[in-house]
Amino acid sequence: MRATRLKRRVHSPAPRPSARYTAPALDKGLDILELFASEPDGLTTSHVARRLGRTVGEIFRMLVCLAERGYISQVLPDERFQLTLKLFELAHRHHPLQRFIAKARPLMEEVAHKTRQSCHLAMPSDGEVVVIAQVDAPGSAGFALKLGAKIDLLNTASGHLILAFQPDEVRARSFTAWKRRTGQSLPADLQEHLTRIRERGYEEMASYQVAGVVNISYPVLNQHHEAIAALSVPFLPRIGDRIGPAQVKAALQAVSEALSIAIGGRKAQLTGTEAEP
Repeated sequence: MRATRLKRRVHSPAPRPSARYTAPALDKGLDILELFASEPDGLTTSHVARRLGRTVGEIFRMLVCLAERGYISQVLPDERFQLTLKLFELAHRHHPLQRFIAKARPLMEEVAHKTRQSCHLAMPSDGEVVVIAQVDAPGSAGFALKLGAKIDLLNTASGHLILAFQPDEVRARSFTAWKRRTGQSLPADLQEHLTRIRERGYEEMASYQVAGVVNISYPVLNQHHEAIAALSVPFLPRIGDRIGPAQVKAALQAVSEALSIAIGGRKAQLTGTEAEP
């Protein structure tokens, strides 16, 4: 076993053109980020040091700095770090996300057109959910979340929904990140609430931020029937408008299933009595 580890190839940073000025610390930080981008399962401090051919001491200082700035997060087992969505927030050019968003956008526009409400797509990140795509409501007025907005995981329908459709080990890591970030304890009835969401296949709840808004959210599921994102409408009723929550749920259910299938995933399998036809 020891011989196998010693033979593991050291990660070689991409060759750089010669320059009059150099920034060794910046180079080191970028090498670390590029390494994490190729390791979705995460890496420990010693793994990073070995792969980059550097000492554990200098890598540890860099990892602490990157974690404090939000680029990486230590939420995986065995003290491993992994990338957060911070790079996406800065540049919006994380290619797998871009392809995902490209598939989602026309479906979100369909929801906005049918419901006359805004629609957004959110993903989890370090105890929060981040809005990665957003479509405004048609017309001159409406309520919408901003692109890149970050919301507490337990204070939004998107967060509840994603947690409900995660496997136990992933949900536990999300809880750990949330407790570390907020310093709070989980609500006593949370697991019961998540079970009800999974049974009916969606979340519908009054907004914690804006009075009168009802958040309705459906999951985007991968091939393992796990939520990787949530499609949501912050429903704001208009005087004289015949479109209500029932029409919003029908539209969201249809597009969430279409998006799940488009990325190779599955439709939600509803088992509870609250499931809608």
